[in-house]
This record gives sequence, C-alpha cells and structure tokens, in this order.
Amino acid sequence: MAMNPFSDDDDQGLMNEINMTPLVDVMLVLLIIFLVTIPAMQHAVRIDLPHASSQPEVVKAAHIDVAVDADGAILWDGHAVTEDGLRARIAEAAHATPQPELHLRADRKVPYERVADVMSAVQAGGLTKMGFVTTPKPKP
Repeated sequence: MAMNPFSDDDDQGLMNEINMTPLVDVMLVLLIIFLVTIPAMQHAVRIDLPHASSQPEVVKAAHIDVAVDADGAILWDGHAVTEDGLRARIAEAAHATPQPELHLRADRKVPYERVADVMSAVQAGGLTKMGFVTTPKPKP
C-alpha cells in the first residue's frame, strides 16, 4: 500500500482551507479600537475666545516729485531748488519714517550727465527708493 500525500484520511495531508480565526481576531480588535477612539476625537472643549478688533496700520509712504526741465533746472515738488538745496532736502527726506519714494522726471532734451548728478545726490543722501517717471509713446 503506497502512501498518497493527498489522501483525506491522513492527518499529515495538505490543508486546503484558510484558517480564518486570526483574521477575525485582528478585525475585531481594530473594530474595538475605532469604536473607542472615534467618540474621543469628536469631543472638544468649548472655549469662548476673545475677539480682537485691531487692524494692522497701513502707512503709505509719501512720494516726492523731482523734475529736471529742459534747461537743467531742478524742481522739488514743483518748486525750483539749487544743488545745495536739493542735497539738504534729500538728507531731510532720508531721515523721515517711513522713507518717501522719489519720482524722478527728466525732460528728453536734458543731457544724461545732469540726470546722473541728481541720481548721485539721491544715493549719497541716503534715499533708497527711487523711480523714473516717463510718458509712454502713443499707440498708432
């Protein structure tokens, strides 16, 4: 009589069923964990928080218009100033808080050297914000 490893009467044979007991045990443990933790996550402490009504103060920096006209004269907010007067006003504006923005307008016929002198005075005076104002060309 030969031994058949696939015979049903032998205890040493191959098992063709999955043991579901460990899987069911793990699922029951997970179900219990979820049932215990879900109510704990939904509980919250009710606190009546104070309301703040302050808004951040937005301070817009002033701007200064400096223009160099066709004959080389310098205008500070529309008023003519000398070289020394320009340097004094730039130094005064540099110490203001917040520091103002300088808008430089120059006539197209002014030599670049004159505009460069004004820019040099602005930098030496300590102003850090300077912009150039131009007129755009009309569209055809």
